[in-house]
Amino acid sequence: MKVCFPVEADHGLESKVYNHFGSAPMFVVVDTESRELSLIINADAVHSHGSCSPFKALNGQAVDAVVVGGIGRGALSKLNQAGIMVYKANAGSIEENLALLTARELSEVSLLQTCGGHAQGGGCAH
Repeated sequence: MKVCFPVEADHGLESKVYNHFGSAPMFVVVDTESRELSLIINADAVHSHGSCSPFKALNGQAVDAVVVGGIGRGALSKLNQAGIMVYKANAGSIEENLALLTARELSEVSLLQTCGGHAQGGGCAH
């Protein structure tokens, strides 16, 4: 399985999971079978709130799951419609979250947990 983690800086498995999918500078993808890591630069990092294109952000790279600190409603819906599961990060690093995901201890992100915007009183669940 290929699991995608939004990050601010690439420090391999020690990278900290970024707090918002759409504005993350990059993504680290971990192949859980081979433990190989790959890096994707976010091609959609600069966008207006609510118009994130997750597949543009991922440069068309296929992933099976995403582990996030936070995510907007539109991005979550688009990923889920494509069959990509989105999980809420519980710990700081990719390695810690991979262990939790493997142990089935990460919860799926619901629409009620999505970011409602950062301006004019909007709230986030991250």
